[in-house]
Amino acid sequence: MSENEAVGSSGGLIAVTEGEWAGWSTWRGDAFEQRAGPFYEKRGEDGKRVTAFRAEARHMNGAGFMHGGCLMTFADSAIFTIASDEMAGAHGVTMNLSGDFLDAAREGQMIEARGEVTRGGGKTIYVRGIVTADDQPVLSFTGIIRKVGPRKS
Repeated sequence: MSENEAVGSSGGLIAVTEGEWAGWSTWRGDAFEQRAGPFYEKRGEDGKRVTAFRAEARHMNGAGFMHGGCLMTFADSAIFTIASDEMAGAHGVTMNLSGDFLDAAREGQMIEARGEVTRGGGKTIYVRGIVTADDQPVLSFTGIIRKVGPRKS
């Protein structure tokens, strides 16, 4: 995969220029999300942010379906993608994340998350969204992000 530094104040956001994820971006600086996903994001045709990854065997549980922890990890990442305009480059932490499992996701499926900021404007941002597997709903979620200052050395 060929990657180029994304333009702007995105920090470790890398634009993917080749392969299945050409036109998407991924975070270079988040080792956990790279191992869990990697997860990709872009602005959809409707102007809203979307994030996605391809379900692999390593994401499945003993029954052969995507592990619920993987879906929740993805939802946790997705709330920040969905709220990225509201975050305006600020750091944040997840204060709350809840989800309702709707169906099973399977190996090979395209897993995507879309949503909306239901309240923002201050230090606390409220998000809701839906995760789909090949366009079929598998998880609905809500999350609360708290903006925080930069890390101290």
